[in-house]
Amino acid sequence: MSAGTPGRRSAGADSQLGNTATPMGSRRAFLRAIAVPTAVGTCFARSLTAGTSPKSDRSVSRADRAIRAYQIREHAAARYRREAAATHQRNGDEERYFSRIGSYTKGLPHDRLGEVRPDAYAALVRALTTGDPEDFARIPLPGAARQVNPQSAFAFDLTGPDAHQPDLQAAPALASAEAAGELAELYCQALTRDVPFARYDIDPDVNRAAAYLSAFPELRGPRAGTRVSPATIFRGTTAGDLAGPYVSQFLYQPVPYGPYTVAQRVRVTAPSADYLTEYADWLAAQNGAGGGPMSFLPGTRYIVCARDLAEYVHRDFSFQAFLNAALILASAPVARSNPYRRPELRNQEPFTTFGQPHVLDVMSHAANLALRAAWCQKWIVHRRLRPEAMGGLVHHTRTGRARYPIHASLLASPILELVIARRGTYLLSTAYPEGSPTHPSYPAGHASVAGACVTILKAFYDEQAPIPNPVVPDASGQALVPYRGVTLTIGGELDKLASNIAFGRNAAGIHFRSDASAGFAIGEAVALGMLRELKDCVTEPFDGFSLTAFSGRVVRI
Repeated sequence: MSAGTPGRRSAGADSQLGNTATPMGSRRAFLRAIAVPTAVGTCFARSLTAGTSPKSDRSVSRADRAIRAYQIREHAAARYRREAAATHQRNGDEERYFSRIGSYTKGLPHDRLGEVRPDAYAALVRALTTGDPEDFARIPLPGAARQVNPQSAFAFDLTGPDAHQPDLQAAPALASAEAAGELAELYCQALTRDVPFARYDIDPDVNRAAAYLSAFPELRGPRAGTRVSPATIFRGTTAGDLAGPYVSQFLYQPVPYGPYTVAQRVRVTAPSADYLTEYADWLAAQNGAGGGPMSFLPGTRYIVCARDLAEYVHRDFSFQAFLNAALILASAPVARSNPYRRPELRNQEPFTTFGQPHVLDVMSHAANLALRAAWCQKWIVHRRLRPEAMGGLVHHTRTGRARYPIHASLLASPILELVIARRGTYLLSTAYPEGSPTHPSYPAGHASVAGACVTILKAFYDEQAPIPNPVVPDASGQALVPYRGVTLTIGGELDKLASNIAFGRNAAGIHFRSDASAGFAIGEAVALGMLRELKDCVTEPFDGFSLTAFSGRVVRI
């Protein structure tokens, strides 16, 4: 049999594993071979037994290097295997309602009320239960829109926690006060998309929205149990979210893009360009009809209002905002835990470890792993309906066409009177003609990417360092002017960037607040797992990463 024949390893490959005479033609033989008790292997065996990182002398032979690389990976896999399995709790809506009104059904065939055809939903659940590609092929699609990548919910990866390992609490149930408050917030965001962030404190619509939303104490966020104000409305929960301007500096500062400098001016849509407020358009979207054309303003400008932010996250690629942030941070102070701040490394500088190539690689990979974990939760676990679908239930209930279990706090809210007066229906308007994408709502994909990327960046850069020369756009959005106010820090503005990206999707009408918070949680969990593995792979004198989680607690790895 030749060296390239399946079933036998070449002599060169054998020599890299220790020059043993043990046959390498099977998995069992391979495992026996790498278990040969060399001095280094014995050291690693002890470290694995003790539950510590498999590190030893940095200078090893080629044979011992192979053993060391294998056992680092084995150690990481064993650690995940020891962790408790996820419980994957659900809110019970799928079982509670035979009509599936509390579940994601977009793109499947619906009746005139917008209720899904039972056999179509059964086909979707069957495919998501078996994972069989042939079952996925049987899901009926009446429109042009295809379901977005449900089979990826079953994918594996060789880095980080398995996509099925992170856990989330159940999404708010359809009939809950919390779900009602979240939809009330989205109605208010839709009605104020064109208000400049800089005018929130004096705008009558924003002040009215803040007063109305104060009646929903179940809303998650810094306002829980307190009154909503123009200073806190539509913001996240971290200290950074509540400090300074609404928009993060990482969406305003120029981006050093290699030999270029990119101004973060964006193409924005025309004011009042709202969609799915006509019932026929709404029903067509539920059946998978594609979106129509959009109306844009001429030229570009800096982000000044929620409509601009919604359009940014309509066109961005998955980790674009965080790639820009990483490029902006290239010359920023590194994290205090970075080994290249140590005196003994003063004659060296970081590059492929702890340098920008390292940051960009880890962050981009964390983004996709977070999406895979989110897709598992979306498709296999929660299958939560989109906000536009819940808006349809509100519309039918308020018009008397049907009765659905919407919490009384929303049905009695004056917010709905504003909606009907301005839109002519009780439907939730969206900033996109196609409405939401064709995958379930909980957790939010953009928020999952945000949670992962921001966690990686906070691990590599000094969170406490101030942002130099902060800026805000002028009233026209055509120029940046100096910001004079509270000190803005790297960590705070990274947290704010995560919220901007997630809540931009909320402002578009396609995600709930809890979708965003769940996305942050799952993205952060994936990134922390990757950082834990990364710590075991470097050889510099390194005590581990330290960063502030979204909860505010300091995490040390």
